Amino acid sequence: MYRIMLADDEGIVIDSLKFIIEKEFGSECMVEYAKTGRSVIELAERYRPDIAVMDIQMPGINGIEAMKEIKATNRNIVFIVMSAYDKFDYAKEAISLGVMEYITKPMEKTRIVAALRKAMEQIDREREKRSNDLLIREKLENVVPIIESGLIYDILLQEHFTEDIDSYRELLGISQDHAYMAAVVCGEMQDGSHMTNAVGSSVRISRHEQEVREALKEGFPGCIAGPVMANKIAVLVPSDAETMDYNQRIELIEKSRAMIRKLRGETTIRFRIGIGSIRHMREVKDSYSEALDALVRTTGSVAHADDLPIRCEYGGDYPIHLEKRLFEEVKNGEPNRAVLTAEEFFDWMAANSPDDLMVIRLKVLEFVLWAEHIAYESGGMTYEFNTRSEYLPEVMNAAGAAALKSWFLMKVSEACQNVLHKASEKSVSQVETAKEYIRDHYSRDISLDDVSRRVNISPYYFSKIFKEETGEGFVEYLTGIRMDKARELLSTTDLSMKEIGAMVGYADPNYFSRSFKKNVGVTPTEYKTEGSAEQK
Repeated sequence: MYRIMLADDEGIVIDSLKFIIEKEFGSECMVEYAKTGRSVIELAERYRPDIAVMDIQMPGINGIEAMKEIKATNRNIVFIVMSAYDKFDYAKEAISLGVMEYITKPMEKTRIVAALRKAMEQIDREREKRSNDLLIREKLENVVPIIESGLIYDILLQEHFTEDIDSYRELLGISQDHAYMAAVVCGEMQDGSHMTNAVGSSVRISRHEQEVREALKEGFPGCIAGPVMANKIAVLVPSDAETMDYNQRIELIEKSRAMIRKLRGETTIRFRIGIGSIRHMREVKDSYSEALDALVRTTGSVAHADDLPIRCEYGGDYPIHLEKRLFEEVKNGEPNRAVLTAEEFFDWMAANSPDDLMVIRLKVLEFVLWAEHIAYESGGMTYEFNTRSEYLPEVMNAAGAAALKSWFLMKVSEACQNVLHKASEKSVSQVETAKEYIRDHYSRDISLDDVSRRVNISPYYFSKIFKEETGEGFVEYLTGIRMDKARELLSTTDLSMKEIGAMVGYADPNYFSRSFKKNVGVTPTEYKTEGSAEQK
């Protein structure tokens, strides 16, 4: 259905247009009309037409001015202009208003019908586009919470690669590199710093999840709200700033209190909100830990980490960013970067404590031990209690800052190399142990389970690393060993096929013969005959 508005001060023109429209389009169109500029504007506001067929010269407000007024409140309307004046200025101004067609009087029926059809096609395209946009928006409304939950899970569980977080941020339009997190905790009653009936409250809050999400989005503009986890909801709030000043913190606390009151009224559930400090996106999980810790340490309905002594404060210009970067690089097994960061940190120590080498010695020892702790946690290494007994004497006996720095950088690099290679080396060692076991026991009926049990890892994982290291599966490798030994025995002994088959792990002579031909290309008998012929 198309709503058409006719605007002309001549009754005969109105009647002619109505007749043409009714005859050509029938019930597809609804038609209203007006004869003055003012009445056209009023009709447009009430009727909201899709198409307006306008005369430029009308009593009072002319058609051009009327179109300007109508366009201001109805941007999608399609104008068709009629005029007895074929003037360039009129046409130019009409075009500037987005007029689709400019028709001079007297009108031709075919031209009017063509213009109306063209207008209807344009309206259909706009309606289809609008419908598709709404459909996409509806789908996004359903998908966005899933994407938001994925980001929150990745942050809290740290089961992610950096590119995963970047992908989530791109999908959600998060351009900021910093954020803080809030912990929204619900319960039946508050008992000190504890919320009672967490299980029952988590069920109740799930029934009001949409209202809670909307309240959080309003209270923390631009936030990412996670799913209900037990009786908690984790909220990520991106930030353009790296810190939050006093006034901003007070305003945020007051808004959080108001949010709690609103949620209490809408759901009859009690809430508390803990808020962490602003962190870089790489470290924003720490902000959530602070938010939870803040709630544990207070009994208020809202607690902000910056109000409480819940984290280490660093005096002076201590380069905590270098410390965090260093251990992150060790964890990722990046020796070149870690050594550069360690060197930068050591230079800072040397510049700030040039006369106190003991402080530097202690810090170097602390960092090396922690870097190695990270390396041990990464796997592939076996911790021995007495392996680092020489570290303290080496640190204390280092002759000056240069020697101490050299030892420090060497140990940091070793820790990174261990993270990078030890797990792989252990896999290689396990495969070598497995290969040795296969070579020693190929004559027995051994299985994948037997070998994986020998190296103390699951059959599935053993099969994976064995294939990666040797380029062939366990069965193929075992068969290859057996075939090599069978060829040797066929060439150097007069043992029977049955005896040779049994010696290389085949109790069934027929199965041995079939396997030999499949892998060698000839039967054992043919192989032995060819070998004897060559010797002659």
